[in-house]
Amino acid sequence: MSLSLRIRQGMRTGMSPDRTGVNYRSDNMNRDLNYELVKPDKSIAEFVESFWLLQNLSESDKKIIVLPDGRIDLIFIKSGNGPFRAILLGIETYPDEVILKSNTIMLVISFKLLAIEYVFKNPISNLLNSAQNLPSDYWGVSLTELNDFVLFYKKATRIIQSLLPSEIDSRKEKLFGLLYSSNGEMTVKELSGKVFWSSRQINRYFNQQFGLSLKAYCNILRFRASFKHIKKGKIFPQQKFADQSHFIREVKKLSGALPKELRKNQNDRFIQFSTLQ
Repeated sequence: MSLSLRIRQGMRTGMSPDRTGVNYRSDNMNRDLNYELVKPDKSIAEFVESFWLLQNLSESDKKIIVLPDGRIDLIFIKSGNGPFRAILLGIETYPDEVILKSNTIMLVISFKLLAIEYVFKNPISNLLNSAQNLPSDYWGVSLTELNDFVLFYKKATRIIQSLLPSEIDSRKEKLFGLLYSSNGEMTVKELSGKVFWSSRQINRYFNQQFGLSLKAYCNILRFRASFKHIKKGKIFPQQKFADQSHFIREVKKLSGALPKELRKNQNDRFIQFSTLQ
C-alpha cells in the first residue's frame, strides 16, 4: 500500500524550545530520513497535537509499519516527480504497512479529536481506517510551504485560529482534556460522571463523529502510552490493564506483534519506536 493513501506516525518526544519560542525537535533518524516536529501554540493546543515534517531523502522506497495512535492527520505530500497532494486521514484501529516512497517530503498537522467538530466541522466516521483526498490547494498550502517548514506551521496556525468558534461545548472540552491527560485510563463510567454526560450519549457522539466507541478510543490511547515503557523493556503493564496477559493481548491486537517484538524493532520497521527517545 502506498504512503499516498494513508500513513500515521507517533514521533512526539524529546522536544526543546527553539529560538521562536515553540517546542521544536529535529532528527536525522538515519542518513535517509529526516524528521522535524513543532508543538502548537497554546491558543490551538486543545485541537492540535503537533506539526511535523518527514522526508525520505534516499532513492529507495522504505517499508514501515505504522501503529494506531488516536490522531487525525492532515497531510501535504509530494513524492519524486509525482503531484502535490493533500490528504485527510481518519483514526486507525490496526497496524498498517505502508511504503514511504523515495524522495518524498510530507508536511503534517496531527489533530486531536476536538478539532473534527470545531475546525473541520464535519464528522469523519466514514474515514475510520481510511483517508480522503482533498483539493491540492487545500488551505492555500502549496509547494512554497512544502519547502519551508517554519512558513508552513505558522501559516497553518493562523488558519486554524481563524476557524475556531468563540465558544465550545464545555462538556466536550472537559471530556477530551480528561481523555488525553489520563492516556485513556479512565473508564467510560468515570468520564461520564466527571463531565455530567451520559455514557450512551458520549458513545453516540463518538460513533457519529469518529466511527468508533469511546472505549475503543481509550484502548488506543492506552496502547500509545505504553510505547515508551515497551521501548525501555518494561513489558509488564504500566497502564490500567487487568494483568500482563491482558496487556499482551491488547498490544498484539493493535500492533500485530508482541511487546518484545516491538521493543526489538527489527530493521526499524515500527516507525514510532524508531523515533522514541
